[in-house]
Amino acid sequence: MIREPFLETRGIHNFRDYGGWKTRSGGQVRTGLLFRSGHHVEATEEDLAAIAPLGIHTVIDLRGESERAAHPCRRVEGFDGEVLFYDGETTSSPPHMDIGPDTSAADFARERMLAVYTRMPDNPAMIEMFGRYLTILAQREGASLVHCYAGKDRTGVAATMLLHILGVAEEDQRREFLRTNDSPTFDVLARQSLPGIEKRLGRKLDESAAKDLLGVREEYLDRYLDIATERHGSFDGYLEQAIGVDDALRDALIARFVA
Repeated sequence: MIREPFLETRGIHNFRDYGGWKTRSGGQVRTGLLFRSGHHVEATEEDLAAIAPLGIHTVIDLRGESERAAHPCRRVEGFDGEVLFYDGETTSSPPHMDIGPDTSAADFARERMLAVYTRMPDNPAMIEMFGRYLTILAQREGASLVHCYAGKDRTGVAATMLLHILGVAEEDQRREFLRTNDSPTFDVLARQSLPGIEKRLGRKLDESAAKDLLGVREEYLDRYLDIATERHGSFDGYLEQAIGVDDALRDALIARFVA
């Protein structure tokens, strides 16, 4: 696949089109309709000017209310679309995890992220938001944007769900998930996230640990999928029984997004 999915931005991390993937049926997920990113609290005027022509009419904000209050997103001037959000907290972060003298920062980062993905399949707020995300995509015309804080964990799972429903091969679902690590705006997320993380830890993170916290690993997605499958027999069973993806919704999404 030869295409450049990332939008050039200065204050938004990981803004990209997650369409374009081939499906097992021989089709292709339409481009120009499905966008994902981190939050837009530091979006520059140039960033907003670049986003404006994309025609985004629906924003699915997977952050909780405290995240939204602390990091209010900037939107394109005149934006009159719908912003979907959860009235409460959505984070799947584990409780505070101590980092002892014998614990490396890299091990801490990895274990903390695995804990996030362990909790997410059973998180009632995320289950509700994933269902609302898929439902609204089937209902509303125009392009959409799904985002959370960093645009990689909650957003990455949401994108994986949709691509799975649309019939994208598992290998390509994973490529889309891991493409976050190729984002040219890692410095934006590091600037927004690392100072607070390091203050809570009481130590600086080396490059490896920072990448584990601010990037994604295949094992993170594996953890999510394994637990969802364990609960419902298969990922499709999880989508149907927990998220509410019935045949009608599946067919509507395929009709809208597969060419």
